[in-house]
Amino acid sequence: MIRVLIAENHAVVRHGLVQILGDMPELVVAGEATTGQEVLDMVRAETWEVVVLDISMPDRSGLDVLQELRAERPELAVLVLGMYAEDQYALHVLKAGAAGYLTKDHAADELAQAIRQVVRVGRDASPLLR
Repeated sequence: MIRVLIAENHAVVRHGLVQILGDMPELVVAGEATTGQEVLDMVRAETWEVVVLDISMPDRSGLDVLQELRAERPELAVLVLGMYAEDQYALHVLKAGAAGYLTKDHAADELAQAIRQVVRVGRDASPLLR
């Protein structure tokens, strides 16, 4: 079982992600966070295989959250979700330590596949960019 933390501040998007991933038998959404601080608190309190992190959080930048996660839990896979498909934006996120970057317009099956891939290959492999 892959324990997933969904970090998304928009309720409709967050609930959609939970519903999509709930249909995948090997994935369990074990937590949801709506702010960057909640993400950090939950990662400090529990064990996760992957954090699906929205790049735009209300209290702090998703990049700031990503950098703190990297410093505290370097083995944790972080898949960043963003609105922008520009390569430069995605590369900036990957250089900051994300295991992968996925735009929000990808299909549900691609999200589950991306989560499996970043958990399976870990941080030592080439990052996922879609």
